[in-house]
Amino acid sequence: MTFLAQLQALCPQSRLCVGLDPEPARLPGAWAGDARRIYDFCAAIVDATHDLVCAFKPQIAYFAAHRAEDQLERLIAHMHAVAPGVPVILDAKRGDIGSTAEQYAREAFERYQADAVTLSPFMGFDSIEPYLRYPDKGAIVLCRTSNAGGDDWQMQRLADVPGQPRLFEHLAHLAESQWNRNGQLGLVVGATYPA
Repeated sequence: MTFLAQLQALCPQSRLCVGLDPEPARLPGAWAGDARRIYDFCAAIVDATHDLVCAFKPQIAYFAAHRAEDQLERLIAHMHAVAPGVPVILDAKRGDIGSTAEQYAREAFERYQADAVTLSPFMGFDSIEPYLRYPDKGAIVLCRTSNAGGDDWQMQRLADVPGQPRLFEHLAHLAESQWNRNGQLGLVVGATYPA
């Protein structure tokens, strides 16, 4: 089943995506301060929420910073075992040249078995295209983020583009009109801004 089909099947019941950004120093109780227990903490959250969600979204940096990539692999395998049909979005925000993007795509979809991955589009379509070679997977592109610094670039007007759209508007248009050839592309759009 494709990433989009998984979401479409679950969204009528839930619009909750559980993000997993485990910082060992902030873990409660028996898990506190122990990077070796990241998997245990996150698996407990998955077990408690798997019937309430439409997706899980582990943030790779929190695992990599603590040399816990193997725990991330185990966690995603656990997610697929406990909640088959619930997609896993690897929050990685990757963005690099085509040949490097190919390796990141392999990492996300082959090593970690994620169903989708977050990407930074600022190096252009050739940095996104390797992810789209996986027809059942999703690619979710940063467009209008909710962080304070997002305005630095995303709100800038593009003088050379007809209508002078803001950068985020132009990205959304490119994603919808040119890049989303296989229906695999989604956008990260912060819900903190009025329409």
